[in-house]
Amino acid sequence: MSDGKIAALHRALVSKEISCAELTEKYIEAIGQDNEKLNAYVTVTAETAMETAKAVDEKIAAGKEIGMLEGIPMTLKDNISTKGIRTTCCSKILEDYVPIYNATVWDTLRAQNAVLLGKTNMDEFAMGSSCENSCFGGAKNPHNTDHVAGGSSGGVASAVGGNIAVYGLGSDTGGSIRQPASFCGIVGLKPTYGAVSRFGLIAYASSLDQIGPITTSVEDTAIVFDAISGHDTMDSTCSGRRGAPVCDSLKNDIRGMRIGIAKEYFEGVRDDVRAAVEEAIEVYRSLGAEIVEFSLPSLKYALPVYYIIACAEASSNLGRYDGIRYGYKAESYTDVNDMIKKTRSTGFGEEVKRRILLGTYVLSSGYYDAYYKKAQNLRGTIVKAFRNAFESCDVILAPTVPMTAFKNGHAVSDPVETYLTDICTVPVNICGLPGVSVPCGFDAQGLPIGMQLIGNSFAESKILNAAWQYEQAGGKFKAADFGVKL
Repeated sequence: MSDGKIAALHRALVSKEISCAELTEKYIEAIGQDNEKLNAYVTVTAETAMETAKAVDEKIAAGKEIGMLEGIPMTLKDNISTKGIRTTCCSKILEDYVPIYNATVWDTLRAQNAVLLGKTNMDEFAMGSSCENSCFGGAKNPHNTDHVAGGSSGGVASAVGGNIAVYGLGSDTGGSIRQPASFCGIVGLKPTYGAVSRFGLIAYASSLDQIGPITTSVEDTAIVFDAISGHDTMDSTCSGRRGAPVCDSLKNDIRGMRIGIAKEYFEGVRDDVRAAVEEAIEVYRSLGAEIVEFSLPSLKYALPVYYIIACAEASSNLGRYDGIRYGYKAESYTDVNDMIKKTRSTGFGEEVKRRILLGTYVLSSGYYDAYYKKAQNLRGTIVKAFRNAFESCDVILAPTVPMTAFKNGHAVSDPVETYLTDICTVPVNICGLPGVSVPCGFDAQGLPIGMQLIGNSFAESKILNAAWQYEQAGGKFKAADFGVKL
């Protein structure tokens, strides 16, 4: 049994039920109709998409085989470098930046004739949980446009959930793939740190960032992950996927699989979210999995550890934006120092400046030991706790977010609660582990609820197979199909 949109479209292209040009045109038309309300795309690359589509059609006409992702319309988060195509990080400071090189993930997909529809909206420099920190305004939730799509990869999730892209690539620093996937009722995978190259990803926090797929099904996620994972000499931290392709592991029997439930993951979670995740646990029990309950007391340190380390790394990574080398530059100034000060003050948004200041503070003389060093030590404690947990279970099941998508503007009025939406997702980034968010229900307003499955390092096959098994058993929670009708 298959629910994959990618496989279905691949069969339609191969059988000539639809041409790649026709398929691409349908998505471009849908973007023209729906993007005004969703605000998912910040740059549309219709000409590039049609050029690729015509090349795929020529290949099919010549009787040549095409790969699974050839001719499939997709999108990239706007912090993934694309040569000759504007890449802004949704920040004024990079509003006209056009890279001179491609990110490795885009080079890989481009070589497979992936059809790039455009670049999608995000929180500025990936800093945020609502997508509203974008200089282009926030992406909207396709289930209800009065609510946010989530962040920071909100544009990708909105485009995929709203069916104005088949799949997309986002980045996840503290939940930025999984949280918007949860809010939009789709599937989002944060791979193991080092499984996918980060070369060409404009950095937020280098020890936490990871590129991964956002799709409408687990099968599609596995297909895209298999395509983009691999060793890259351009990224010294990238070792690539380990073992056979993940797609080969889907449909394996999960009877006897030990699914761990840490009680700390359910603290502070809204009642309807908790109930939906508990129903999912019962589905796994009915599939023959063994439910293992345990405690992770160090989980309470994850959020402060994350914000200290992430902001410290951001303050370093964003130091390059000074108006001298590239990007936005202040129009009037008295000297070099004044120029840099004005450029950064007017070029960065409020949230980015807040995190730079916090990061600079925790790295400063007199505070380094009190904050940054302590956070790194606690990071080691959390890593060890998860390592020990995987001795008694194969995967860990938890809510993705403690709530469903909040209303537009709420992140501005209550930023503290917005930070707390990361509480269930940041431990995965701190430990460099893989995690996948899967839809598991809806709240009373019809907004999606997501759960996440967390695995040990390079256990993507295990968590995606467990997710696929749930997806089949809990079929009523499959993502809704909006927009393009083929």
